[in-house]
Amino acid sequence: MTEARSRGHSVTGVTRDTSRHPGLRRGNAANVEDVVALSAGQDLVISATRPAPGREPELVTTTKAVLAGLAETGVRLLMVGGAASLTVPGTDRTVLDDPGLPPEIRAIAEACDSQLAVCQAETVVDWAYLSPPALLEPGVRTGRYRLGRDELIVDAEGNSAISMEDFAVALLDEAETPRHHRTRFTVGY
Repeated sequence: MTEARSRGHSVTGVTRDTSRHPGLRRGNAANVEDVVALSAGQDLVISATRPAPGREPELVTTTKAVLAGLAETGVRLLMVGGAASLTVPGTDRTVLDDPGLPPEIRAIAEACDSQLAVCQAETVVDWAYLSPPALLEPGVRTGRYRLGRDELIVDAEGNSAISMEDFAVALLDEAETPRHHRTRFTVGY
């Protein structure tokens, strides 16, 4: 929200738990009626939901509800997804298939892979799915990044990373000047 507001955008933040996030509107992305009510009249919806550990399959249910609601309102969707289905450079395997994938993130990686499949089956909503690099952490906003499509972006040392601040820059650049329609893209340094 910080990047969007710094660019002069009016932002309506939504959460299920307003006691933890005061100042945001209450809504549930898994509820089609909430999605319709909260997206009506908006220019764009950015969805960046993550279920609690142990509830990873809910990501697919939530994605279906968001898409169903936006099909009713006609609002464009930018979905912040996962990197699981990106191809590892120099191989024919995905991040999800990589033997080095930490076991503690396998369930969310599988859910993100299924989430992308749900988006790819959608034919009504104008959506774009942004897959992050392998490492997404708070850092410095440089305003620079590289775009990709289906392969994990790595630097000269083989690292796949971007700061959360530059990830937000890339997300807002896409929001302001849409270049991806009904497709996935990725970013990294």
